[in-house]
Formats: sequence, structure tokens, C-alpha cells
Amino acid sequence: MIGIARALCSLLLTAWLVVLGAWSAHAETEVDLALVLAVDVSLSMEPDEQELQRQGFVDAFHSPEVHEAIGKGMLGRIAVTYVEWAGAGYQQVIVPWTVIEHPADSHAFAGRLAQTSLHRFGYTSISGAIDFSLKQLRESGVTPVRQVIDVSGDGANNQGRIVTAARDEAVAQGVTINGLPLMLKRPDGMWDIDNLDLYFRDCVIGGSGAFMIPVREKHQIAQAVRTKVVREIAAKPQARSLVHPAQAEERANCLAGELRRHQRSGN
Repeated sequence: MIGIARALCSLLLTAWLVVLGAWSAHAETEVDLALVLAVDVSLSMEPDEQELQRQGFVDAFHSPEVHEAIGKGMLGRIAVTYVEWAGAGYQQVIVPWTVIEHPADSHAFAGRLAQTSLHRFGYTSISGAIDFSLKQLRESGVTPVRQVIDVSGDGANNQGRIVTAARDEAVAQGVTINGLPLMLKRPDGMWDIDNLDLYFRDCVIGGSGAFMIPVREKHQIAQAVRTKVVREIAAKPQARSLVHPAQAEERANCLAGELRRHQRSGN
């Protein structure tokens, strides 16, 4: 009887340790936010603009503001990955999923990002970027309270599926898409569209608390990136200046990029 009792105690202890281990492993993967930084590297981005954009994200994750925002979360940690995209056939993970809990984690993420080289590729597929980012969220290996795709770019979707279809699919799965429209040049090129901020507002961003921060001058990039990352981590409500009543303004044509491409190709 004593032997049976000991055996039962041993089995119960083993089962409890298994459950405890499983719970601990699960708890270790829980994060306040899973964030995909999806960054435009299409040919319309000038090399100096690319460098400023990249450095903006590096500086953001070195900044005390980002560290403080992470620390104030319910769990005090986030997961982030940095993705670059251009046309429908190019999306690339530059820095894989990284759990950031302490400033040292954030500095390490920024350091890895700073060490990678810059590339440029043709066309602009925001829909491809959203689809790829959604796939990364599914494969993140973490359990997030919130999921955000952070899209920065300087042009409209001109390749791949319709951008609103990709946006709506992501939003339907509980993902928020925020935007950083880069409006650094006059829209006088064949691929350019007027009012890129309105295009991002009406065709790209979506989901709970979605917002955008337009950038019109190069010197604004670093501050805009840091502000947006902090707001995404802290889940702060969007600034009133970024709220655009639909009745008060024109609506963007969500096929503007595709129309530009057809005009250029002549068909």
C-alpha cells in the first residue's frame, strides 16, 4: 500500500510539474503587443529617405520613451519584427520576431536593425505587405493582447491584389493597421498620387484605434516614427488632429495606384 501511495504521489507530482511547466511556457510567450514594422523600400524611395526612415526606427528603439511605454504595459513586454517590402514579389524579414521586455532587449533589436544593409526594389504592393505581415503575426510564436501592422510608404498600391481587400481581411482577424505616409516630394511623377495621406486614411489603415501620421519634411521622420511606435505600444487614442470626418473631406480613390500603372503601360 505504501508503495502504491508513493507511486500515486509521484504521478501526481509529475503531472503537476508538466502542467506548471506548460503554464510557465505559455506565460513566457504572452505579450502586450505583437508589432510588425512593414517598411517601404520601393524605387520611389530615395536612398537618403530610406536611411532616414531606417535610422528613425533604430533611434526609436534606443529611446527612453519606447522603453517606458513597454514597461508600463500590463505584461511589460512586446514582440516586434521588422519587414521590408516593395512589389508583390518582394517582402523580406530584416529582423525576426524579438521579445522586448528590458531596455537591453530594445537596444539589441535596434543594433541588429542598424547592422543590416539597405535595398531597393520595383513597384509598390501595400496589399502584399499587409498579407505578408499577417502571415508573420500568425507565425509569431507569442500570445499577444493586441496585434498591429505598422505600414510606412510613399506611394499607392500599384501591384498585387486590391489594398482594401488585404486590409479588410487583416482587420476581420482583429489586427489594427496604422500608417506612416511619407509625403516628402511633390506628386509630379507618373506613379505619384495627390493626397497620399487621404489614401492611407481611406484605403490602408483600419481596425481598433487605427491612426496615421503623415510626414511632409525629412526632418520630421525621426520624431514621427518614435511618436507612432510609442503610441502603438501604449495603445493611446489617436490625436484629434488625425481624425478626419468623412462628411467633411473628399474620399480617396483606392485604385489610384493601379490607374497610374495602367496609364503608364498604356493598357
